[in-house]
Amino acid sequence: RLMRILERFNALCTVSAAGRAIERAPWLAADVVARGHEISAHGYRWERHAGIPEDQEREIIAKTVDAIHKAAGVRPLGWHTKGAPSPLTRRLLVEEGGFLYDSDAYDDDLPYVVRVGERDHVVVPYAFDTNDMRFMAGGNFVHADHFARYCMDAFNTLWCEADQHPTMMSVGLHPRLIGRPGRSAGLEKFLEHIQAKGQVWLARRMDIAHHWRSVMGLPAWRESGSTPQAEKVEFRE
Repeated sequence: RLMRILERFNALCTVSAAGRAIERAPWLAADVVARGHEISAHGYRWERHAGIPEDQEREIIAKTVDAIHKAAGVRPLGWHTKGAPSPLTRRLLVEEGGFLYDSDAYDDDLPYVVRVGERDHVVVPYAFDTNDMRFMAGGNFVHADHFARYCMDAFNTLWCEADQHPTMMSVGLHPRLIGRPGRSAGLEKFLEHIQAKGQVWLARRMDIAHHWRSVMGLPAWRESGSTPQAEKVEFRE
């Protein structure tokens, strides 16, 4: 249902996936990539990283990359930790060598660049407010219109601010939440609102990260490790 909605509006997305889930449903990973979407790593078993030993965290990252690459035919360029990352997570991602960006940040509307060791690393923040998680208990979204109206208000604010500086809006979707029939209507209303405005880039996170490197005057990103090289996925018309 969600894929059909996105395709109707020519919208590309980033799918955050746990490695173990990909191993159990490899056909879904292949389908996501075949449709032109991105798969970002979301841990191996959707575990929390805070407090775990460095060698264990490094192993989790490697297992996740391997699982996604085997199923989808393309390695992940992005990472998003469940909950809080450890103090080492970002360094370990950069040392792994194949990550263009991570989304372990909730502190800004825009991407930004951090220096990690000898490399410039892009952070593409995530958002919990423009997110269907608010349909969960205590989240205050009940009807589809609640999601649509809140997202439209956020979009309208950013649209006005775009006269002064670049803007980005992160919208979090979970199939078990927004994928329900009564809630998916809210996503359709929001996308209709965006489409009516025009001149809006509905982009994958890896495309945003590549673009931000260019905007910041950084050289094109190149993988530095020995992990499998990401395959190029062409934009759809």
